[in-house]
Amino acid sequence: MGNHLFSGKKSFIWLGPKPLVFIMDPDLIKEVFTKTYIYQKTKTNPLTKLLAQGLVREEGDKWAKHRKIINPAFHLEKLKQLTSDVISRTAFGSSYEEGRRIFELQTEQAQYFIEAVRSVYIPGWSFLPTKRNRRMKEIEKHVQAAIRGIIDKRVKAMKGGEVNNEDLLGILLESNFKEIEQHGDKDFGLSIEEVIEECKLFYFAGQETTSALLVWTLILLSRYQDWQTRAREEVLQVFGSRKPDFDGLNHLKVVTMILYESLRLYPPVMTVTRRLNEDAVLGDISLPEGVLLSLPVVLLHHDEEIWGEDAKKFNPERFREGVSSATKGQVTFFPFTWGPRICIGQNFAMLEAKMAMAMILQRFSFELSPSYTHAPHSVITTQPQYGAPLILHKL
Repeated sequence: MGNHLFSGKKSFIWLGPKPLVFIMDPDLIKEVFTKTYIYQKTKTNPLTKLLAQGLVREEGDKWAKHRKIINPAFHLEKLKQLTSDVISRTAFGSSYEEGRRIFELQTEQAQYFIEAVRSVYIPGWSFLPTKRNRRMKEIEKHVQAAIRGIIDKRVKAMKGGEVNNEDLLGILLESNFKEIEQHGDKDFGLSIEEVIEECKLFYFAGQETTSALLVWTLILLSRYQDWQTRAREEVLQVFGSRKPDFDGLNHLKVVTMILYESLRLYPPVMTVTRRLNEDAVLGDISLPEGVLLSLPVVLLHHDEEIWGEDAKKFNPERFREGVSSATKGQVTFFPFTWGPRICIGQNFAMLEAKMAMAMILQRFSFELSPSYTHAPHSVITTQPQYGAPLILHKL
């Protein structure tokens, strides 16, 4: 890899036969996120696809097609209608029960996936009929069938002239039909299989990341009671005891600062990996095709050179003037990644988190139970290893 000796912030490790290079320079990180045609998402363990593929995994033209069709579902105007209920109804307008079953299955799938990733990956292993592999395929079938059932009902209703674009699935299907109509060719739309993958992703990514953000925010506000009080005062000032609404949520400045600081200290995804699609020169390193790059989110978010001496401390004040002021315009804070492929659900996740925090703060004060043990670890997302036992007091 060029003639450079790697040391300090320039380093690499071997993952089996593949070198993984750590990129810590904000300018180079920006370049990696910008040149998506060179630095592509990694194709990993085949078991990944049992969990969720969809938009996150697509590349090039296929990604552009998915993004174009899904994009309308995440417009803020549309999101305004969606703040009052959480993801199952938001995504599918389906009953909570219908959604809960899919959540349970996806959660079980995630556990098997983690076990699989932690064990040594042997090519072809995922095709052997081990107990775990059989169960994973079974779950995949159930999830597919459940979502297909929801979609079939909706498509039938749409063909019968019913308009339903109140939820993500409705918006997605409507956008998909428009795309097909416009080109008069099915190839321009998504297949039902692809729509199912996007739905699995809504469920999984939407639930996993937002719940991780909420749990760490509750832990932090339990530790820093002064900030909990400030956040509650703001919520009560904006909403009183009434149900939070979209416009009010956008006025929650203190709550937003707290959520950003929580994302900084405990980013849901610890590291972002990219694979070189062709030989490239990045800064002063020449990298051959196929090399893996790691952008260690968690290290950048805790770097004292970037954030100052209090980098390890909880201090939401640093986001008082927003993200670009806190990062001095550099790409040093990217809990949702960055650039053209930045997480499409970012606004949605932030809105959902503000909504949940506002409703909790209105009703409860909370503190950490003495049995809480601080041990962040990464299971797809960053989670407290021994849970987060909190003591809630009704207000």
